[in-house]
Amino acid sequence: MPQKRSAYKELRKSKKRHFRNTRITSEVKTLIKKYDFLLSEKKFDQAKELLKTVASKMGKASAKGIIHKNVTSRKISRLSKKMHQAMGAKK
Repeated sequence: MPQKRSAYKELRKSKKRHFRNTRITSEVKTLIKKYDFLLSEKKFDQAKELLKTVASKMGKASAKGIIHKNVTSRKISRLSKKMHQAMGAKK
């Protein structure tokens, strides 16, 4: 345990941030899994809507510093590429 009050406060803040960050990253991962499932089921309309949601959540997370901005743009790019490939296979 920390000895100083300021160190104890930093510990509390760190724990609070940790729980917030894990909650948000977990939520994003769950949405990505749902997106992959919708693509495998060929439900492209629902997948498009979910992609917008995923992009929004990831953008907000990167703005808060939870996810790095390059990771966010790379993942969104790969998800949209996956969508286009799946839709191309549909035709």
